[in-house]
Amino acid sequence: MPGLQPTYPLYVANRAEQPNTDLEVTDKFTGEVATRVALADAATIDRGIAAAVAAAPACARMAAYERQAVLAHCVTRFTERKDELAHALCIEAGKPINDSRGEVGRLIDTFRIAAEESVRMTGEVQPLDISPRAKGYMGMWKRVPIGPCSFVSPFNFPLNLAAHKIAPALAVGCPFVMKPASRTPLGAIIIGEVLAETDLPLGAFSILPAHRDGADLFTTDDRLKLLSFTGSPDVGWALKAKAGKKKVVLELGGNAAVIIDKDADLDDAAARTVFGAFYQSGQSCIGVQRIIVHASVYDAFKAKLVALTAKLIAGNPSNEKTFIGPMIDVKEAARLDGWIQGATAAGATLLCGGTRDGAMLEATLLEGVPRSTDLYREEAFGPVAFFSKFEDFDAALDEVNDSKFGLQAGVFTRDLFNMMKAWDKLEVGGVVINDVPSYRVDNMPYGGVKDSGLGREGVRFAMEDMTEIRNLVIRRRDSDLSPL
Repeated sequence: MPGLQPTYPLYVANRAEQPNTDLEVTDKFTGEVATRVALADAATIDRGIAAAVAAAPACARMAAYERQAVLAHCVTRFTERKDELAHALCIEAGKPINDSRGEVGRLIDTFRIAAEESVRMTGEVQPLDISPRAKGYMGMWKRVPIGPCSFVSPFNFPLNLAAHKIAPALAVGCPFVMKPASRTPLGAIIIGEVLAETDLPLGAFSILPAHRDGADLFTTDDRLKLLSFTGSPDVGWALKAKAGKKKVVLELGGNAAVIIDKDADLDDAAARTVFGAFYQSGQSCIGVQRIIVHASVYDAFKAKLVALTAKLIAGNPSNEKTFIGPMIDVKEAARLDGWIQGATAAGATLLCGGTRDGAMLEATLLEGVPRSTDLYREEAFGPVAFFSKFEDFDAALDEVNDSKFGLQAGVFTRDLFNMMKAWDKLEVGGVVINDVPSYRVDNMPYGGVKDSGLGREGVRFAMEDMTEIRNLVIRRRDSDLSPL
């Protein structure tokens, strides 16, 4: 497997620069420094924004086939470098190698989808003669790039969530500046390295690792026309308040629930739930946190899930058999460990797991978690989930909705009426039937309501956010000159 480079640059206006090696990137399993990355200061970020502004006209003029060619080049190069990308992800994020390979596959999918969509920026011919005064008038509209964009991506999917911002921007012709998560910047830098091989207009992209406290320009600079942020709710809503007049898209957190109805296939539901709760150490905003089970199958399902959870292999993420790797750092693992202890002190029962060693936290299941605890109300963002039971399906839906979050929910049921009721009543951005809320395909609309965010990702839907509608009205010479 290819190793990491000793240092990595940042990218300003399509070009690599190595002004320093100030950002340490650690191996999340060993805690040792794995490589060093250039860190952008305010002046560098300002240069990147200025370059994006200057590049906006040229990017907007790119023909559809030219935008598609850039995206197709990325698909080819990411495929060629898939082992390198997976290894870097495994090291910088502590993500088990099989999950890392899966994320590289999704990176490639996202750019492939964007390549296909880049030639489909269609508009509409619209009749306007809806009344006598508009006789002889017709209209047309098209989508045009919104202009320079600012992207802030998170640590947990540093490749694919960066891709969900970069690929749509390339598809529509928007220049951008990106701040990758400072703990996991390598994936975005490698994307920049591949983009630098293309014929994009100078200034079309900048990849600028920066600490959060030095990155205000990504949010506050009025030259930027859109801010797309993925990360924690507290940070996301604070950035929106500071963003000024620009459009803001937020993909934030959740404490996702899955309902196991009385007619569910319990073996299938247990296998999918253990994956949804614990893949990549639970560090997913749509990871299963709340497991709501019909009383008639509660004991049987609980036994199956506890048995499966106990078999999960934890350890070095580079090991092919590892399913549970480290959390992103010791601080986060200690925070969640404290929540688990707080829940048990408040009356919850620990069913399995619950032990921490540094950044490694065992896959943990509980039941009877009081609704007043942090573990119930907040986003765990780690390898823990808990059970509750229901007898009435409407009550289960109400329990899912008893949350300040609303990203996705899963429902295992064979009842068509319950499926439609869930789709109608659940206050979430997406309902997944007979699978966990953790399921996502990269062309579907993805995003949440309530504290979980604002707007939608998914390539075509992100492209809509990154464009404006421009209308054209035509009056034929033989039209009636009616008063306005």
